[in-house]
Amino acid sequence: MKKYFFSLTLFISVVSTTHGSEMVYVPVNPSFGGNPMNGTMLLNNAQAQNTFKDPDAESLDLDSGSGIDDFNDSLQRSLLSRLTSTLSGSIVDDEGNLIPGSLETSDFIVDIVDQGDGTISVTTTDKATGGTTTFIVNSI
Repeated sequence: MKKYFFSLTLFISVVSTTHGSEMVYVPVNPSFGGNPMNGTMLLNNAQAQNTFKDPDAESLDLDSGSGIDDFNDSLQRSLLSRLTSTLSGSIVDDEGNLIPGSLETSDFIVDIVDQGDGTISVTTTDKATGGTTTFIVNSI
């Protein structure tokens, strides 16, 4: 009887002090509805655990050699951009419409042909390779 009373007392004390509630899932990853403040922490943890090395990284040479090379590349892109703007200004009228005709540079031939049905065909030919690119523009 003493054993039974002790077991019953132990059971009642455990049940009376135990509180139950619903289990609520809260996502951690912000991609799945978690707190956006967790994003940086998760990314840093993933990068710290990443042991993968790209085998092609050296052949791509993503890190440029020097600042002067970067400057020369930037200067070249800037000059090509201005040249493109100048050329496009000579094939577009004051209202922004393409002017049919042909434009030739040292490397390319640009042919602009009015198709007659409200569309204009622009064909660019690379003189070195003979490759062509054609696109059609609806004129307004």
